[in-house]
Amino acid sequence: MLLEVLNYFLGDNSAFYVHVLNLFVLITLIVLFISARKAGKKWTKVNDYFGILTKTVNSIRYGDLTKKIEKMDLPNSGPLAESLNRMIETLYDREKMIVEYQNELHRQNKFLEAVINSLSDGLIVIDENYKILRATPKISEWFNVEGKKLLNTPLTDYIELQNRSKIETLKNEDIFIINDKFSNFTASSMELKLEDKKRRFIIIIKNVTDQRELENLKDDFVATLTHDLKVPIIAETNMLELFLNQNFGPISEKQEIALRNMQTSNKELIDLVQIVLETYKVRDGNIRLYKENILLKGFIKEIIEEMQPIAQKTNNTLEFIQQRDIRVYADRIQLKRVIKNLIQNAISYGEPNFPIEVSIGEIPQYIVIKVKDYGAGISKTDIDKIFNKYYSAAKKFRKIGTGLGLYLALQIIKSHNGELSVESEEGNFTEFTIKLPAVMNINLHYGE
Repeated sequence: MLLEVLNYFLGDNSAFYVHVLNLFVLITLIVLFISARKAGKKWTKVNDYFGILTKTVNSIRYGDLTKKIEKMDLPNSGPLAESLNRMIETLYDREKMIVEYQNELHRQNKFLEAVINSLSDGLIVIDENYKILRATPKISEWFNVEGKKLLNTPLTDYIELQNRSKIETLKNEDIFIINDKFSNFTASSMELKLEDKKRRFIIIIKNVTDQRELENLKDDFVATLTHDLKVPIIAETNMLELFLNQNFGPISEKQEIALRNMQTSNKELIDLVQIVLETYKVRDGNIRLYKENILLKGFIKEIIEEMQPIAQKTNNTLEFIQQRDIRVYADRIQLKRVIKNLIQNAISYGEPNFPIEVSIGEIPQYIVIKVKDYGAGISKTDIDKIFNKYYSAAKKFRKIGTGLGLYLALQIIKSHNGELSVESEEGNFTEFTIKLPAVMNINLHYGE
């Protein structure tokens, strides 16, 4: 049909044009074939390039940061490859830094764990339900349980509290370890503050067996020694009394003065020995009291008269300040011991030639007795220690003292359900305050 149409238009020259057309079609087909081959090669290169990219990305995904993308003969592929390679290098450097940090943290954790495990104290971490989260080897040893078996078990399976305290409020309190009945332990707790806001506590347990045995030995030694000392001192006091009463003949005025000074010193020595003996008897405020009604006016005056000769040595005057006569229900001997000790401290550490004030008063539900001196005062660092056993300011002022007087005084006042406190301003004054329950709030039973 196509040839007939061409013959109609071209006439006798149609054969020539047919050949020309056939040649054009052939050339077109050749050109299309060549173009298709070039395009196919280009697409093949693109597909290969994407394959390399995919393979490299997968390698990076699984942690291999040593792969690099090679350049290919594709337009604009060079900058892309360089950018990706720089990113891989950056990731590799970051990974090295992270590995170094992890190794350092691991070393620090190992070091900290070694330090904690080497402590003589035991450490336990518990949750709010008292279940054990962590425990040091010492705890495993004391509980006689393998470390891993302790985890997620209740702490109450292994310890018993002595004073019905809550575990999270323990403060250096005695505890019993069920699997170790022959040792003495104390425990303290503190809350761990963490970002997750879950409540956790760390319990520090100390084995104080050796310390307790040493304290008992020391107390036994001191008790025996002071008891043996007291006998000859009393004998010496009695002998001085005989000399002063001139039972062995008349004595001169100078001899009397010397003997009375010896008598005063002897009395101080007896008081010192008695304090040591009484402290030995005191166990956690367990003091036997024989209470009675005491009118403080005459009671305080009697004490001041006894202490006046000692105060005169430093030219101190003892001043008694009272509102009215007040009645208190207390052990006469023990309360007298406390007040005399406070006055003695005021004489020892107060300023010479200054008055020492003893006053009585009342506040709601309490009778108040105060002893105030104007002298060296107590520093802020020492004021919290002065009631501790064996703490003494005597060394600071080169004076003799056991450090037991205030400790014993505090135990005596506590046994009366009272309070003993101190206020001081260094270089100015010191004031001790005794607070005893008012008589109206007490059932009066003698011989308690």
